[in-house]
Amino acid sequence: MVLQKILQTPKVEKKMGSAVITYFLQFLQVLLARLHVPFLRQFSPPTPLNTLGPRLDIEFTGLRSNLSRRQQISLFDLPSEWYLKTRRSVQQFTICQIGLSVFSSIEGESNKYVAHSCNFFLFPTTFGILDSEFTFQASSVQFLNQYGFDYNKFLKNGIPYMNEEQEKKIKHNILTGNWRVRSSLDKDQIKVVIDEVTRWLDLAEEGDWMTLPGIAGFQAFEVQLVLRQALPDIWTVLRDQGILVKKVSKQHRWYLENTSCDRASCWKEKILLSARGFSLFFQMLVKAQKPLVGHNMMMDLLHLHEKFFRPLPESYDQFKLNIHNLFPVLIDTKNVTKDIWKELNFPRVSNLSEVYEVLNSDLNPTKNSGPEVIHASKCEKYVETKYPHEAAYDAFLCGSVLLKVAHLLLWRVHGAGPMPEPSFPLYLDLLAPYVNQVNLIRAGVPKINFSGPDCPSIRPPILLLHVRRWPEVSEQQVYWEFQNLCKFDVRRLSRSQFLLLTNKFKDARSILKEYRGHPTLQVSLYRYWRHSPNINCLLQVCGVVTTWALLALLLGRPGL
Repeated sequence: MVLQKILQTPKVEKKMGSAVITYFLQFLQVLLARLHVPFLRQFSPPTPLNTLGPRLDIEFTGLRSNLSRRQQISLFDLPSEWYLKTRRSVQQFTICQIGLSVFSSIEGESNKYVAHSCNFFLFPTTFGILDSEFTFQASSVQFLNQYGFDYNKFLKNGIPYMNEEQEKKIKHNILTGNWRVRSSLDKDQIKVVIDEVTRWLDLAEEGDWMTLPGIAGFQAFEVQLVLRQALPDIWTVLRDQGILVKKVSKQHRWYLENTSCDRASCWKEKILLSARGFSLFFQMLVKAQKPLVGHNMMMDLLHLHEKFFRPLPESYDQFKLNIHNLFPVLIDTKNVTKDIWKELNFPRVSNLSEVYEVLNSDLNPTKNSGPEVIHASKCEKYVETKYPHEAAYDAFLCGSVLLKVAHLLLWRVHGAGPMPEPSFPLYLDLLAPYVNQVNLIRAGVPKINFSGPDCPSIRPPILLLHVRRWPEVSEQQVYWEFQNLCKFDVRRLSRSQFLLLTNKFKDARSILKEYRGHPTLQVSLYRYWRHSPNINCLLQVCGVVTTWALLALLLGRPGL
């Protein structure tokens, strides 16, 4: 929240200059220094532990494109198919806010932690030839508006960012001087500025200066680049009040370019620093190689790869390898809570806030003995008021859920017996089975393993629907037929046959029972070797070949 307040001051809302970038980096370096701890013994040598890895939450301008039915994600999808479908949406939308929360244990306090949470509004870098395109999804905008999301801070004051490929292009263009103003609005504004400076130069004497007020951000860098390239007898300096333009001799200009701390090479590096913006944090986070914790974090990982690392590859396996190299240790609290939820028969929940509420209620048998989490001094707004779907608040919820579920796992192991003194190392050992297992929404497998082969499917069996006396029936009509009982994904197998798949065993049993003996819709278990059109075609071909072979054998025998 310290950084959030700094980034929201009036001065910084106008620009993100080198001073702010410097503070930004210093803050992040201190933050990551606090994370200099091991996660599990198999990942790093044992050393004193007092800090968990960062908790991350991300908000987007949209979730999924309105693709054709065949392009929508489905329970029939293999992980690689799910990835390729989702990849299109990630490329279309962008990140509007990232929340980070870091938990530290308090010295001298048993099982007590303090949470440091920060919000970052982001906006893609626009400079020179770099001009990203993204879309908004109306439902996502309405959803975030419902929870008070400030789109002005996103659109006007968002911290810039770019991925590695974009960084290489802009770095090459800036350092070689091969760049141009992309925005037509900027072109018009810069033309007005050049005309104003040119008129002033005609009357000015050497040593005179003028100020161009109200120019900030990347436009300030662009204006200075244009002025320095177009006018050999001026020098520019960026000040808080605007751009200072001074008339100088050509000899003095040469001296400033080669000896000044504001010489071109140094100055262009500052431009690159500002252009990289939040990408600097991402690179520092990757370099730290610390555990990354999220809730239902698959979409977060896809966007982190696309927006800060490289464009998402076409290969699903390559994507998994890249993410594992970037973040060797991932913990998805959605995956962690699944097992304990079923075992303790907790009420059904649909989001992170509800998970947090259950774990803080009397339903939790370890409520009074579990970890206590307090907010840091600069994060008081989260003490009394809930801010669901504000990224930093959700990141805090995610960290709290992780600690409380880890304590439940400790309680489950020791039962009624004496429980050891809770500590970070003990919690992290208990979480080891869940490392790098990330929940997957609506696919053929429930989770993705980023450090090895994906787990086999544990979904209910596929059902086969045979339709009689209903000509030209569509997948959508079949879906509507069953939607009152339960939700099935539907896929056509043949003209009169459809495959049905749900993620709940009780729904599959209910449909088999409900439609037993139905005159029009016959539902049975799907058997691949029996019902697959490919297998049936193969068997038919084999039957024909076998028949002809027998006939040839019989007709070819002598004496017949």
